[in-house]
Amino acid sequence: MPAWVSIPVVTRSSLPAAPPAAPLARFQHSVCRWCYGAFALEDLCAAAPGLGLASIELLKMTDFPLLARHGLTCALVDGVPGGIEHGLNRRENHDAIVAFMHEAIPATAAAGHPSIICFSGNRAGQSDTEGLAICAEGLARITPLAEQHGVTVVMELLNSRIDHPDYQCDRTAWGVALCEQVGSPRFKLLYDIYHMQIMEGDLIRTIQTHHRWIGHYHTGGNPGRHELDGTQQEINYPAVMRAIAATGYTGFVGQEFIPTDAEPLAALGRAVQVCTVGQNSVEPRSAP
Repeated sequence: MPAWVSIPVVTRSSLPAAPPAAPLARFQHSVCRWCYGAFALEDLCAAAPGLGLASIELLKMTDFPLLARHGLTCALVDGVPGGIEHGLNRRENHDAIVAFMHEAIPATAAAGHPSIICFSGNRAGQSDTEGLAICAEGLARITPLAEQHGVTVVMELLNSRIDHPDYQCDRTAWGVALCEQVGSPRFKLLYDIYHMQIMEGDLIRTIQTHHRWIGHYHTGGNPGRHELDGTQQEINYPAVMRAIAATGYTGFVGQEFIPTDAEPLAALGRAVQVCTVGQNSVEPRSAP
């Protein structure tokens, strides 16, 4: 080696400073009660904080006192009459749904919970244009009260290919059109990642484009609606969660998968970890 070549001495102080760790995404974690029906609700509440969960969702108003004792939120309140198949796309369902919402919205607000779920209902031969207009009519009777109390009513996007044949709100574009027609900041969509992977794919682009209409997210592995980290998993959940974080979303992501693990709570804990991501530095894209 030539005498003039010197080897620099590398010390800790001479190394470039490590970039600061990205702050955690601002959204929070929840779990859907029905997926863990084998557990008493009291036991699930007790386990939730240790798993990184701030919420157990799809509970009824009668469950609010138990949640309060454990310091938990119900990110999404359940109980709307008619369920998935008989929803807001039929005028004959409106009175019962509106009556429920007029009880549930004030109770949900008083308990400090953010959202209530609703459904379009099945088509049953109805055109999507007619269904959209009738859903908007029904929601016009609900959203003023939701605005008054600061509670968001969210309609779930579900797949009609496998799990819910004939369900009307099965495409993001239809749901966005309904949001635009309703025109209330207290009506949004529940974007179920599992269901929309089956119906549409293109998850990240859809989230980037339409995030302002999304008030809640659900997860589930595809195919099979099982764990998010299985060997057959086709959804890149860390990438999807980074996309959600990049929009500035501050609500809840609800785990809605059916566990196959012999230790279901361990599977739930892993799913929360999969969905715990750093806040992406990319600015949210504005919808056209």
